[in-house]
Amino acid sequence: MSDQEQADAADEAEETETETDADGLEDGDFVRVAYTIRTADDGRVIDTTDKETAEDAEIDVDEYEFEPRIIALGAGHVFPSVEEAFVGGAVGDEGTVDVPADDAFGEYDPDEVETVKADKIPEDDRYPGAQIQIDNRQGHLETIIGGRARVDFNHPLAGEDLEYEYEILEAIDDREEQASGMLGMYLQEAPEVRIETVTEEEETVTEDDDGEETVETEEVEKDVLYVTATQAMQMNQQWMFQKQQIAQDLMSRLDLDRVVVEEVIEGGGMGGLGGMMGGMGGAGAGDVDIEEALEDVDVDADEIVDEIDEE
Repeated sequence: MSDQEQADAADEAEETETETDADGLEDGDFVRVAYTIRTADDGRVIDTTDKETAEDAEIDVDEYEFEPRIIALGAGHVFPSVEEAFVGGAVGDEGTVDVPADDAFGEYDPDEVETVKADKIPEDDRYPGAQIQIDNRQGHLETIIGGRARVDFNHPLAGEDLEYEYEILEAIDDREEQASGMLGMYLQEAPEVRIETVTEEEETVTEDDDGEETVETEEVEKDVLYVTATQAMQMNQQWMFQKQQIAQDLMSRLDLDRVVVEEVIEGGGMGGLGGMMGGMGGAGAGDVDIEEALEDVDVDADEIVDEIDEE
């Protein structure tokens, strides 16, 4: 091969490598992934997007939705070692990643097992194996004797090496799908969302060379994400305590200006507020003639006054 042919071959290889790198997945990309996570020692399924796998593992399939998840690369939605396998990959890739315990839920720490007063635990949860929360720490009750309880605050999977089996199904470019997928990762359900561009007026203050201020008004476009809040979402603890952080993450990753959460109350056909004070209330209360109603009441006001005076 001549020097020119070698140079051309090198340029072609470099061009091909550049194209491959450009086509590879990278931080900020959204992908739909099917996966199953098992413990490495005994193959116990701890999470899956496949309903049949869940049924075989005797996981309650009525409580969760089993379908591929949308994952944002770089958002901490998967274990770091799994993310390393995804970045640079492509749609259609599949495989299994070995996830060591310290890369998953951490090593088991004996110091995280503590003895606490039993009265810190609700009476209904005072039994071995109960999942409890004490001082904003999640743990499970090991034993309870008299007024003392032994609580393990380690994650239930601490010390476990895992196997993450996956298939990258597709790249997600639609921002509404991306938003719904991110919320699904946080809340374990994907609420209805929509993105609208709204026009708003903003005031800006400028100063001229003489220091005089001028207020100018201009119209600006803002991208707003509207989220329909379900009852389950409103009761979700992660949403209740971290909604601000979740909204900031959505705005940052999806280039949004605002997140609006809409509460929808469906009509139940119950009529008016009726009976709030234990009185006439109800849908027809506004049609009642008050004077006629008083005339129908069999009460003699003079008799009531006389009874009061006698007392």
